[in-house]
Amino acid sequence: MTLNVPGLVVMAGFYLLILGTGIWASFRSKKQENKCTGDGLEITLLAGRNINLLVGIFTLTATWVGGGFILGIAEAAYNPTLGAVWALMPVPYVLTFFLGGFFFARPMRENRYVTMMDPFQQKYGNVMSSLLILPALVADVLWVARTLVSLGGTMSVILDLPYVYSIIISSVVAMVYTLMGGLYSVAYTDVIQLILIFVSLWVCVPFLMTNPHSLDISLTAYNQTFQAPWVGTVELDQAGKWFDDFMLLALGGLAYQAFYQRILSASSYTQAQVTCFASSGFCLVLGIPSILVGAVAASTDWNSTAYGLPTPYDRDQAGSILPIALQYLTPPYISIIGIGAVAAAVMSSMDSALLSSASLFSSNIYKNILRKQASDREMQWVIRISVVVVGLAGTGLTFLDTSVLVFWLVGVDMSYTIMFPQLVCVLFFKVSNAYGALIGFMMGIILRFMSGEPLIGLPPLIEFPGCRLDAEGRLTQYFPFRTAIMILSLLSILLFSWLAAIIINKGLVPEKWDVFKINRKRKPSAGAAEAEKAKQAKEEVYEAKQLLDNTTSF
Repeated sequence: MTLNVPGLVVMAGFYLLILGTGIWASFRSKKQENKCTGDGLEITLLAGRNINLLVGIFTLTATWVGGGFILGIAEAAYNPTLGAVWALMPVPYVLTFFLGGFFFARPMRENRYVTMMDPFQQKYGNVMSSLLILPALVADVLWVARTLVSLGGTMSVILDLPYVYSIIISSVVAMVYTLMGGLYSVAYTDVIQLILIFVSLWVCVPFLMTNPHSLDISLTAYNQTFQAPWVGTVELDQAGKWFDDFMLLALGGLAYQAFYQRILSASSYTQAQVTCFASSGFCLVLGIPSILVGAVAASTDWNSTAYGLPTPYDRDQAGSILPIALQYLTPPYISIIGIGAVAAAVMSSMDSALLSSASLFSSNIYKNILRKQASDREMQWVIRISVVVVGLAGTGLTFLDTSVLVFWLVGVDMSYTIMFPQLVCVLFFKVSNAYGALIGFMMGIILRFMSGEPLIGLPPLIEFPGCRLDAEGRLTQYFPFRTAIMILSLLSILLFSWLAAIIINKGLVPEKWDVFKINRKRKPSAGAAEAEKAKQAKEEVYEAKQLLDNTTSF
């Protein structure tokens, strides 16, 4: 196979379009500085809390519909040991957005937080919040890595472009326009990227469905043909694992900074809710083409194609089934269009992860801890440096492992088992404090480590009910152990917070032992209460003005 020159030309045009959009958005962000009353940090990270409704919907959807989304759904539908019933991502994401819109958006917006970690910093202090920021930062770096890995594998199949080149080029382009315009650049490029994803995938579907090498997918949905039916089944002894994966995807996404960055950038709570609800519908629609790709691949006689035998599954290439199907089951110009969809999906997720991690470090660590008097200009440089560091770290990880699944698993796992229970407690339970948060944090990490993970070769030290060897001879937990760890972590936060409050407030230990100063934080002065009321009134007026301005601007 030789280098696909026409494909490279098309991809170069795509990258120039995205880069040009990012540069245009960066100039737009500078024009908005005079209109926004927020400081420079808010303008860069939250677009001045005045993002347009349509743009907000597009950027939230594009953040979730990444390379892992497109490739992962196709892989699950094609894999004869899984099937479409295990291609879970679109449906749990609907639950993510509805829960976020109904419950999580309000406390975040009412307090005018800048990042997801602000409530931790205000309630628990700098020490504990700094500890909790680490898993959030690691999850974002892994997010960058898994999106780049998905693109590298796809380009190597369709364009015959070396893996290293595709990774580096995509990483540099995403970093450049993220550096230039912050959330404005990310959001407006997401508009272009989401349109490309939608159009490209749906253009490819008719050619795949009508190719001469595949049977009608309605015949292979429930019948054994070239492999097991592509719909798949969930046996009773697998129900626990299916439920665990579903909850992992649905609730784990609520502990990502990228989600709250979009919620907080809206001009009102109502707009934030509409953004969430509309995005959930887009995720469902964008998941359909990948399921159809997996179904067609499962219905294909690969021996009659140029790919030949063994099948992609037998060659351990199920993770690349989407680019393989495009390459061998559609005309060359259609496969090039398909690679554009994957590249757009990867870029839309990568830039979100870059800005998300930069937000956490610049706002919660540098601005709030290291340099409280830092100027807006200084903060702009901190954000830029953070974007570059995270981009380089994520890019470097792609050369250590080429498995999208491994990066996805570790990142989402940390968000679900460690960060989600912490976020629920800090937002909705007044009893929570830093002592309980510390115990819950340690418990979540220890229990997750001891539960093992066959994908990275980590044997379980704790065998939950139903733990047994899978089809590949690996000891696997079929009990919903991640959900159990999440619940245990949440309960431990509340229990030990309550115990710590009783012990300290009743004077059972010397006051100097209260290292997190929870006794002092529980007694706000009357002046502080009045100041808080005045602040809320001012914020309501500001939000009403922003909503009015937003109706007349794009």
